[in-house]
Amino acid sequence: MSKYDLKTEELFDFVPEHLEKHFKETRFAWEIIPKIKNVVEEIISDNESGYAVLSEGVLVGKNVKIAETATILPPAVIGNNVEIRPGAYIRGNVYIGDNCVIGNSSELKNCILLEHVQVPHYNYVGDSVLGNNSHLGAGAICSNLRGDGKNIVVHAEKDYPTDLRKFGAILGDLVDVGCGSVLNPGTVIGKGTRVYPLTMTRGAYPKNSIIKSTYNVVKKENI
Repeated sequence: MSKYDLKTEELFDFVPEHLEKHFKETRFAWEIIPKIKNVVEEIISDNESGYAVLSEGVLVGKNVKIAETATILPPAVIGNNVEIRPGAYIRGNVYIGDNCVIGNSSELKNCILLEHVQVPHYNYVGDSVLGNNSHLGAGAICSNLRGDGKNIVVHAEKDYPTDLRKFGAILGDLVDVGCGSVLNPGTVIGKGTRVYPLTMTRGAYPKNSIIKSTYNVVKKENI
């Protein structure tokens, strides 16, 4: 049995109802990344949650705060009680769940944020999925493209080819990433794990751990 949680069902305890069927169709969480555009467009077309139309191709829930200087491009779905701060740039193909914070000068594209996710200061989230109650510290980046442009491989107990040219990171529920960290393409972090500030991650990491540096990982109970 792998010590890494790579399967969708292992990473997220809760998925909103209108995403549930799409997540259940995947075995590994990164398999939903090329489907995000279609998923978001389907939610917009059906609009079973009764979201308000902010502009063509953009739905928003209740009690959403959007700064005047934020930019939101379609298609995008923004859940209830979301705060989008000044200078935020949402580039399309984005789903933001309830009670999330999108911070000043943060940029999102082709990604899913589940519920209570915080990307509050100068973050980049592209081609990624962030689990419930996950958090990116100031300046933390989800790097989504290899320098050589080749397809991304997830490095765990063995290599998992993804057939994806662009793939940032998958964060399980309750993952906390420290300030200034760079999550290299194909990073998968298990539930409840913390990443020290200024850390470069590569490959998969087990749940309930502390990532002190790229290859220095300890279980929380050993601290």
